[in-house]
Amino acid sequence: MGVFMILLNGVTGFNYVNKKSPPTVDRRQFKNICFIAITKNGGNILSFDEPNVGRNFYKVKVKVFGEHMYILLNISYPFLAFATLIEFGNIKFVDNHLLNREFSPFYRVLNVSELNEPLLVRDVKGKIIVENDNELNDAEVHQITYWKPVRIGDVIFNYWD
Repeated sequence: MGVFMILLNGVTGFNYVNKKSPPTVDRRQFKNICFIAITKNGGNILSFDEPNVGRNFYKVKVKVFGEHMYILLNISYPFLAFATLIEFGNIKFVDNHLLNREFSPFYRVLNVSELNEPLLVRDVKGKIIVENDNELNDAEVHQITYWKPVRIGDVIFNYWD
């Protein structure tokens, strides 16, 4: 997975109750950075959707550079991505070098090749093993077993409940 691990403990938004909760990103800061970055480039924010029970990421719909797109931010870690389509279980990630420049001082902007990297899962004698570099907790591995994501991006930006 390269040098930078992104499947950190709690990245899915799942954890067992008795364990230390993963961190959370700063909502107000994210909203401000989005507003500045998009308006500076002549765009508009069309909607700002908070994470909820079934979605572990902020979803900001924008119109910028003449096109509609989404800015996604993981609820726990400063991992940001861009997408042109978001449907339940189907996110079309895209790279946007202009916006990347705006957000990269504040967030780790994930590129399409990282997000589309296959999630490697094996069953070893009844125990599920995620072979990609990871620090995922048992609750997260259980969710992966249930939801069967196929890409790294489907783990970081998920619709699991």
